[in-house]
Amino acid sequence: MSDMSRIDVRRWLPLLVVVLVALLAVPGWMEAQQQGRGRKYKPPPETCKITVTVLKGNTGKPLENASVVFHPLENGKDKGNMELKTNEDGKVTIDVIPVGDQLRLQVLAEGYQTFGNDYDLPTNEKVIEIKLQRPQKQYSIYENHSGNGGQQGQTQSQDSGKPQDQKPQ
Repeated sequence: MSDMSRIDVRRWLPLLVVVLVALLAVPGWMEAQQQGRGRKYKPPPETCKITVTVLKGNTGKPLENASVVFHPLENGKDKGNMELKTNEDGKVTIDVIPVGDQLRLQVLAEGYQTFGNDYDLPTNEKVIEIKLQRPQKQYSIYENHSGNGGQQGQTQSQDSGKPQDQKPQ
């Protein structure tokens, strides 16, 4: 049986060598084989380097450990979010959102009002500076405010045109 397999190998070996030499002699054969497999390579889009600096509104000093939440928007649709904390200089940098997309940015820090705004990313770099303010008193319709004629707790009725007392609900 071993004699039989030796004879078969000897018979096919010259033919195998001829086929390999012929394939290697054909220019571009390897490249054509590699290009024919799988998906074509599509380079990733150019990204925008975004640097956000968070400062205390009353002093202008950096605010460390503030949460900066990035919401990339593509055609107005939220593609998820990424949260980073500011360093000792009040800065955070990210470089993964494609140029041309929009960004919805939120900044949260204990003891400060939450900040939110949308930004366009037309170039490969965007620098944003945010000054967070301390919480302020909420607006109440039951308090006297300048410019409303001193009417406290009153609204105009649509059918009678007379003021009506408004009670908290």
